[in-house]
Amino acid sequence: MAFVVSARKYRPARFDEVVGQEHVSQTLKKALQTDHVAHAFLFCGPRGVGKTTCARILAKVLNCQNTTKDFEPCGVCDSCKAFKENASFNIMELDAASNNSVEHIRTLVEQVRFQPQQGKYKVFIIDEVHMLSQAAFNAFLKTLEEPPPYAIFILATTEKHKIIPTILSRCQIFDFKRIQVKDVVDHLQKICEQEGIEADKDALHIIGQKADGALRDALSIFDRITSFAGKKITYEDVITNLNVLDYDYFFRFTDALLTEDLQQVMLIFDEVLRNGFEGELFINGLAEHLRNLLVCKDQETLRLLEVSDSLKDRYRQQAALAPASFVLTALNLCNECDVNYKMARSKRLHVEMALIKMCFIGQALQLPVNNGQTTARQQVQPTAQEKKTPDVSTSPVSAQKTAPEKTEAPTQDTPAPPLVSPSPIVQAEEPEEDFEVTPDEDFSEYEMDSEPEDQFEEPEILEEPDLSDIEPPLAESPQTSTLRKPKNGSLPTLQSLDSLHAEIEEAESNRGPQKTAKLSQEDLEDAWTNYIESIDKDSVKTILKGATISMEGTQVNAVVGSALAESIIRQETGLMEFLRNKLHVPLLSLNLKLDPTRPNAAPAKPKRLTETEKYWAMVAANPLVAEIRKRFDLNFENE
Repeated sequence: MAFVVSARKYRPARFDEVVGQEHVSQTLKKALQTDHVAHAFLFCGPRGVGKTTCARILAKVLNCQNTTKDFEPCGVCDSCKAFKENASFNIMELDAASNNSVEHIRTLVEQVRFQPQQGKYKVFIIDEVHMLSQAAFNAFLKTLEEPPPYAIFILATTEKHKIIPTILSRCQIFDFKRIQVKDVVDHLQKICEQEGIEADKDALHIIGQKADGALRDALSIFDRITSFAGKKITYEDVITNLNVLDYDYFFRFTDALLTEDLQQVMLIFDEVLRNGFEGELFINGLAEHLRNLLVCKDQETLRLLEVSDSLKDRYRQQAALAPASFVLTALNLCNECDVNYKMARSKRLHVEMALIKMCFIGQALQLPVNNGQTTARQQVQPTAQEKKTPDVSTSPVSAQKTAPEKTEAPTQDTPAPPLVSPSPIVQAEEPEEDFEVTPDEDFSEYEMDSEPEDQFEEPEILEEPDLSDIEPPLAESPQTSTLRKPKNGSLPTLQSLDSLHAEIEEAESNRGPQKTAKLSQEDLEDAWTNYIESIDKDSVKTILKGATISMEGTQVNAVVGSALAESIIRQETGLMEFLRNKLHVPLLSLNLKLDPTRPNAAPAKPKRLTETEKYWAMVAANPLVAEIRKRFDLNFENE
């Protein structure tokens, strides 16, 4: 007897034998029961899921002479026997992949005109209908919409999106889904019982996963494994024949990652490569393994794990040892490695770098936590062990400041010093956090009513001003002098904000008017011109020359004509320092304003004309130039 492949030998002949498509089979049986059978059906879904099988079963039931109570074909009547022997004249199959022209559809339409010889219906099954041409679809529209009462069309396709909407609107559409691994394994076990084959359940799970939801592919793989292993199929036979990485590789590899055993990680990957597997296959298998570990973290998602029960227990044990943060980070590394694998010159090194990063995920995840604890400890210990304020017994400054404060009651303007938290002055060995009170600091943000807001529009202080000339008035104050020069290395105490601001205002009132009163527009323009001559950038020179400047107190107002000019002037960090030193105004600031109505400071460069443009300009000026060119047959060099 000739060998028949399992996909044909065990093709379902009844609706209840169809695997994994209960929603389709039950709907069709209900339609037969209520006599609500449509004249056109469209079965769409992935390959090997039972579209053509269901179409044939439906055609058999429609013409069966002895339909069962559950509306299944009897298989013994003349119509069922004729269909089984491929001799039925009422059921016709057409492969649209090879019969996709208008002539083939016209032939089909001609056959629709003839009534069935026996039975009620004439059924036309068109497989791979998406392969029909546009003209063939159009020729088929009228017949598909209004066929004779005895004609039924069943269309099958794997690519529903390629069918024109006018065809879709005339059909009753059934979407077939991918067959689950569990259903594939159950079906293969039934076949093994009928064939007398002993098969490991893990081996059948590998076949089901390799089939990727297509039962026909699973049966083809099953026949291949049976030819190799005979009547006993083992897990090792399947992974060897299908070139599949064993689960054990990934369990061992994950254990090595969790223990940060880099040597074992590299050896396992080398073993995988020596067995003939590609690095891309290994990294994708590892990602699938990590995904399964993440699924096992929750009992609700455990059903998403499509493996045998023995492997589920093993996954559950390893998932308990692997933190979720480790699994997610490793999954991200696997994804990056897979995306960039094809672009890498050294494939092995590319994968090994990703595996090395995975090996030290634990240290990378612990590093921010340790740093955070260290930082907290550094913040807590100084407040408990070190004194930020000087001792009263050792600091004469503190003794002078403390005595009058005891006799004065705290007011709203002068807040009382905190009793619990120390003064926020930082130690001298940390200069980046040192808070030193200098007269040049601007405290205007703390006085909301002192000056209107429009005078402080986008202040620009680019460098720290040199305020050596303002120190003498402050040095005259005994409190300020003692604060600036503490004795015996003791740290100064921080004055209240109001008292500091009062000193700054007093200093500005004493020194500021004497300096600003002498300034004039000519002095500003001379200093501005001197700075322009001192720089080397021509573009900056042009922009500075085009700016309109004016003096208003200690503020220089500059009006420019474009946002680019404004940005370039703001980047000139040496401009304000030069003007402060030149004009002897330490508190000098710059206020840039944009005036779009002004012409741009940088004039546009004239466009260079091509040879052709120059010629036509000459012709426009003197038409005889064209006559000279024509008479002497002159051409351009690029022609």
